[in-house]
Amino acid sequence: MEHHAFMWQKNYNMRIYVSLIILVLILVSFETHAQRRGKSTKEKVEYLSTFDMQTLRWGFYMGFTYNDFNITYKEDNFLVKSEPNLGFNVGLIGDLRLNNNLNLRLEPGLNYNSRILTFVDIHSTENIEREASGTYLHVPLLLQFSANRFHNLRPYIAGGVSYDHNFSGGGTENTGDSDKLRLTKNNFMYEVGFGMDFYFHWFKFSPSIRGVFAINNELIRDESESLGGYSQWTSPIDYVGTRGIFLRLTFQ
Repeated sequence: MEHHAFMWQKNYNMRIYVSLIILVLILVSFETHAQRRGKSTKEKVEYLSTFDMQTLRWGFYMGFTYNDFNITYKEDNFLVKSEPNLGFNVGLIGDLRLNNNLNLRLEPGLNYNSRILTFVDIHSTENIEREASGTYLHVPLLLQFSANRFHNLRPYIAGGVSYDHNFSGGGTENTGDSDKLRLTKNNFMYEVGFGMDFYFHWFKFSPSIRGVFAINNELIRDESESLGGYSQWTSPIDYVGTRGIFLRLTFQ
């Protein structure tokens, strides 16, 4: 069981890393191709031609989240299966231009997500599942590097850190009988992603995909363990951290 869980987690991370590497190669190829064609391409209408020259810009976003947990263990032969669900996110954007290709972005917003954890090796026939759901204040601070604009298209990559406030975090003491998994209120993440700017007559539209990974341990241990005892739910677990994919549609 432990081996299968480890391999699943390893393959999950590998898929994300490979996707990001492929995207970087695509962006480099796109930019090179654009430069080669630039001189020979006929003039086309460029919408919002001076939009990116503004020092400060505002916008909003909406989209979907697909969050899971990365779980590591203190004990062998113990497995917790995490079942992710589709959530949603909405928020605002503040964009500060640093130079022609680099921007600093603040993107405060609200995320809602629910996950179900199944404790496979619990010595009980009941309550082997715990739910981890909540609404989060998500505040990323990102550096965005954009390739040179090609007509009405501009690809970019972004990365940075974020703060998550879990409004459902903390909670009352848990002796092990609850069907809720307690998580910390204050969490920190790092994020990497990519997207494409599309320029229209009245606005700029930017779909993007981003990977989000927790830095701190989000698990709050059961009260019995906190008092020096043993909890069959939380004692075998070493680390629980969010990892997920955000799909965002941004309008500026």
